[in-house]
Amino acid sequence: MSNIDTMSVNAIRVLSADGVQKANSGHPGLPLGAAAMAYELWAKHMKHNPANPKWDNRDRFVLSGGHGSMLLYSLLHLFGYGLTTQDLSQFRQENSLTPGHPEYGHTIGVEATTGPLGAGMAMAVGMAMGEAHLAAKFNKEGYNVVDHYTFALGGDGCMMEGITSESMSLAGSLGLGKLIVLYDSNKITIEGSTDIAFTEDVRKRFDAYGFQTLVVEDGNNLEEIGIAIEAAKADLSRPSMITVNTKIGHGSPREGMASAHGEPLGVDNIKALKEKLGWPSHDDFFVPDEVYANYKALATESAKAEAAWNDMFASYSNEYPELKALWDLQHDVNIAKDLLNNEDFWAFADKPEATRNLSGVIINRLKNLLPNLIGGAADLAPSTKTYMSDMGDFSKSNYAGRNLHFGVRELAMAGIGNGLALHGGLRAYVSTFFVFSDYVKPMARLSSLMGLPLTFVLTHDSIGVGEDGPTHEPIEQLAMLRAMPNFTVFRPADATECIAAWYYAVTSTTTPTALVLTRQNLPQLPGSSKEALKGGYIISASKKAVPDAIIMASGSEVELGVNAQAELAKEGVDVSVVSIPSMDLYEAQSDEYKESIMPKSVRARVAVEAAADFGWGKYVGLDGTTVTMKGFGASAPAGILFKKFGFTTENVVKAVKSVL
Repeated sequence: MSNIDTMSVNAIRVLSADGVQKANSGHPGLPLGAAAMAYELWAKHMKHNPANPKWDNRDRFVLSGGHGSMLLYSLLHLFGYGLTTQDLSQFRQENSLTPGHPEYGHTIGVEATTGPLGAGMAMAVGMAMGEAHLAAKFNKEGYNVVDHYTFALGGDGCMMEGITSESMSLAGSLGLGKLIVLYDSNKITIEGSTDIAFTEDVRKRFDAYGFQTLVVEDGNNLEEIGIAIEAAKADLSRPSMITVNTKIGHGSPREGMASAHGEPLGVDNIKALKEKLGWPSHDDFFVPDEVYANYKALATESAKAEAAWNDMFASYSNEYPELKALWDLQHDVNIAKDLLNNEDFWAFADKPEATRNLSGVIINRLKNLLPNLIGGAADLAPSTKTYMSDMGDFSKSNYAGRNLHFGVRELAMAGIGNGLALHGGLRAYVSTFFVFSDYVKPMARLSSLMGLPLTFVLTHDSIGVGEDGPTHEPIEQLAMLRAMPNFTVFRPADATECIAAWYYAVTSTTTPTALVLTRQNLPQLPGSSKEALKGGYIISASKKAVPDAIIMASGSEVELGVNAQAELAKEGVDVSVVSIPSMDLYEAQSDEYKESIMPKSVRARVAVEAAADFGWGKYVGLDGTTVTMKGFGASAPAGILFKKFGFTTENVVKAVKSVL
């Protein structure tokens, strides 16, 4: 290792340690141990351009061990991505560009929001799948316009999390040769040695997944690390995992100790670290000029890759103008806006239909209108109706296929969906039964945090599942997803509302969407309209200027509200029926609009929904009531269950009378 390389590696260590110490909070252990592999990768093997962090054909780097964020921030500073030493000194402080864990869209150069361990591994798989699909679609002989690697760096914690096993199993099955995992193996977690809970041979596990597995015995040997990375890049038939043996907290008095993981080293230990590394100054955030010069030269050299790509892409665009037009279309985030007035898109047959079936019809309309649409299910496409006919299956032998098969891996599926959305050029959806949104939720939360317009198709939405019983009948899941910030839940009542839900989903640019859909058939309601895009609207109006009462509902229960309205009218009770397919969108409307839909003066209100009542209180108020689930479901035909739990016209009528 040359002296300048040694100094450049140690700059990462010193800056990381200083940042954590200044904040008096953070995780210095990973940056100190993994600095050498990160430097070798970014300096000599990774294709990136600090002057254009969003270059389409850059290699992706995901720090799955997001607690080690100072490693990434130090790299971004040293390579010239715009982070200053002042930014590093504001680590974990309010409004800083260096938050405690990396946040996508907040800090330039951060490819994904990571923190929950293993999440970055799944997102890296999604990025690699995106690269493989777009390469199969756009590359021509002599023009590899999509040709980049995805690198993920994680430690023992990432390897313990189940999402890593799920996602890497799929990656091996798909033969994603441009996915490279760097395993920072230091055998330490918060509670101490990994031997207390983690004794398996991780390399053999990845062998079984179908990975090429490599080992770097000395995590400070740049030459050994470089050889392993090049061997990983050379094997395009399978993904690679490189075990890099390191010491947590390298160079500090806490080297190899659990205490190096998640707490500042302390002033004296930082001083000892700098002395051991031969650092020329004890000043905070000091980096010698020659080290900055080295990083600047590396960044300048790295930028040449984009310049060459730009020249090649210009020639490609001239030779293949139709593919250039398709490229532009696929990367246009507003590609679906014009569908609002597309009559064919909004057309439907006037017959009872399950909203999951209607969704399947819409997906197969969208596949031709949106060439960037890609998605699939966790082994449930025949049930969730998410298969695009004639679009092929994405597989090891056909990366051009647009139907994704995630296997029975809901958690990884959602993380991979995030990776597809992060990659760019794709509009992704994922799917499973609504009750299994419990498995999906952690990665859906990251979708929301990152502002990714990933679509979740969640079917079998209530006790209407029937015979499968309470394990498969969602009760509290609507409340769970509705509680999440920047996440739109849409439970449509019929075809028009289902089309509106899909329109919203494919036109959203910063918010993920969940489409919550029925197994059982629903009638087409005369009053449904594009007003569903406002989240709540009067689907069946009262005859009075101010109704006697308001019935509000979502999904399959809207029909109950309309039927109850008719029965109440026979007794001289005038009510309006409000469909609320999306509380999130309704809450975004003006106060004036909401007053026009549900006047505050009307205190007699009933909410009807085959789910927990949590969340309806803000609409029914102190004087209203709900017809909702009070416990779990049961195993019986759906029709019997709806009667058993009170979802009948008669019971809704009774509820309205009780509040008048």
